[in-house]
Amino acid sequence: MLAFFASVFFLLITPGPGVLSTAGVSAAFGAKPAYRYLTGLFIGTNLVALAVVTGIAGLMLAHPIVRPALLYVSIAYLFYLAAKIALAGSKIAFIEKQRAPGILNGIALQAINPKAYVVNTALFTGFPFSSMSTLGEIVWKFVLINAIWIPIHLLWLAAGIGLKRMSLSNRTQRTINVLMGASLLMVVILAMLYRPT
Repeated sequence: MLAFFASVFFLLITPGPGVLSTAGVSAAFGAKPAYRYLTGLFIGTNLVALAVVTGIAGLMLAHPIVRPALLYVSIAYLFYLAAKIALAGSKIAFIEKQRAPGILNGIALQAINPKAYVVNTALFTGFPFSSMSTLGEIVWKFVLINAIWIPIHLLWLAAGIGLKRMSLSNRTQRTINVLMGASLLMVVILAMLYRPT
């Protein structure tokens, strides 16, 4: 169980779309929108885990059209989210009128987040707990994963909120937003470079 716990920690702490967008949304839009967005991410990650456990994710990802389609949709959505974070607070009219990402955006991100599927597949199919029924193991894994997922994401959210509350100059805040957006774009670029053939 200790190996499982350590694996969960290191798989979740590494920057991926979830944590990077959490920090970006909180830095760009503040606490209230960030907590709504994080709620969506939480619901979404547990829905992905449920899809992995029930085998639905395996069936979907085995389809020759669905798998690449999911990848390209996720790349497009991450690009959109990165632009929204990078341009938050700018004077560009179409960005200024947009609202901060909310619960549905968080759920949508996790539904198309390749890292969410990979991490949940690794955690639920590996690391068997001896002397425990399959159902008991699944329940415990859900509990342990969420016990680590929540504080890690709250720390990233707090880091973003901390940046927002520093009363930085508009130029510095825009620079931070651009850097957060650029970090998400790096995830997009890596996804495109390592897309399935």
